[in-house]
Amino acid sequence: MTKHILAVLAYIVATFATQAVSHFALFPEHYAAVTYMRHEPVFQLGILAMLVQGIALSFLYSRTVSAGRSLFDGLRFGWLAGTVLVSYIAFAEAAKYNVPGISSWLATEIGAGFVQFTIYGALLGLIYARFGRLANATAASR
Repeated sequence: MTKHILAVLAYIVATFATQAVSHFALFPEHYAAVTYMRHEPVFQLGILAMLVQGIALSFLYSRTVSAGRSLFDGLRFGWLAGTVLVSYIAFAEAAKYNVPGISSWLATEIGAGFVQFTIYGALLGLIYARFGRLANATAASR
């Protein structure tokens, strides 16, 4: 149970940190030019979305990755999850909404998504590698 809580927290940290830096520090003009965005975001809904996504991804990861938990396993899963989630943000939103410029939208969203899911995958891999070592050490001491 602890690794699932840590995995959800890892997703929230990776997502919030990456997206906050992207939206407010690196590319504020990019996001300000998106006419359908709120001037005052509803942060509670953003946190709820991160919780739901983090719980779902933790559940999926715990059931899809081989017994050999490693940093690379986490990165691979993070990149796969990122491919699914970022493809909507990058491609479908650019197709449906009047984004400032499709090429700059794609570059910004794919770049931020890659960073976000690389951080998330690395944290996930480290969490599961740590718990795998603890489980092996406990089993060996019996």
